[in-house]
Amino acid sequence: MDATVVGIDVSKDRLDVHVHPSGEAFGVARNAEGLEALNARLLPLGPRAVAVEATGGYESVVAASLGGAGLPVIVLNPAQVRAFANALGKRAKTDPIDAEVIARFVDATKPEIRALPDADTKLLAELVTRRRQIIEMIKAERQRETHITDRRLKKSIARLVLALTKELNELDTGIDEAVRGSPVWREKDELLQSVPCIGPAIARTLLAELPELGRLDRRQIASLAGLAPFTRQSGTWRGRSFIGGGRADVRCAVFMGAMVGKRFNPVLKAFYERLIAAGKPKMVALIATARKLLTILNAILRDKTPWQTA
Repeated sequence: MDATVVGIDVSKDRLDVHVHPSGEAFGVARNAEGLEALNARLLPLGPRAVAVEATGGYESVVAASLGGAGLPVIVLNPAQVRAFANALGKRAKTDPIDAEVIARFVDATKPEIRALPDADTKLLAELVTRRRQIIEMIKAERQRETHITDRRLKKSIARLVLALTKELNELDTGIDEAVRGSPVWREKDELLQSVPCIGPAIARTLLAELPELGRLDRRQIASLAGLAPFTRQSGTWRGRSFIGGGRADVRCAVFMGAMVGKRFNPVLKAFYERLIAAGKPKMVALIATARKLLTILNAILRDKTPWQTA
């Protein structure tokens, strides 16, 4: 008999649920009572997986509630689910269809179930995300300043940048206290920063956004970061390899590390220059360097051994 898989489509006020392969479908409110009723209804089914799409934050409470009840939760990339729906010919955007497609997607692809981030890791991720948002706001204000000539408006921008910079400094203090207050995070932070080209911002982004680092093999971790190459091909035609998907924030952080590493990290510099000498385009060489850096970081956390220059 096929294992039970549950798909849940999450909206602001409602959860639509589809149970595969029985075809049972129902809905509950997205509130405390609804989540309690959902857990009570799903637990007796003993599902192999309960899947929700990432929906900009609405899924977080749902996933936490299901995980807290001991149910095997998976949070899916909505683009992958929508592509699967298109392949099935189900292009209508209706909640019941989405819930069914989610369940069928998990049944067909059987994604790995990983533990949800704990409360401390979630807090660090939120702090790091907020830090990134404030940096983007500061950049935007400084960009606006270049197009403004009025003195009063320039002063307005200066006041706002000053306030944002103060908030950024407070967030950095909060992030530092969170990392230093956790022995596990402190050890990982120090291991990551032992690598020439990895500073506090990159290390803490990886701690927050890629908690699997050090627990997966190099191919799996590259895939999570969106640094695993894939090739477009059809029949005998073979196109170029591309990277994509994965966790964009992690990929950006690793790229920043690779940009610094190809200049100042002796291993990465030699690797990058060897690729350039072999005729590889600069971007291809940089992507390969970023992937090598991520592999190094993964091994360092796995082996709990700091960077060592041979």
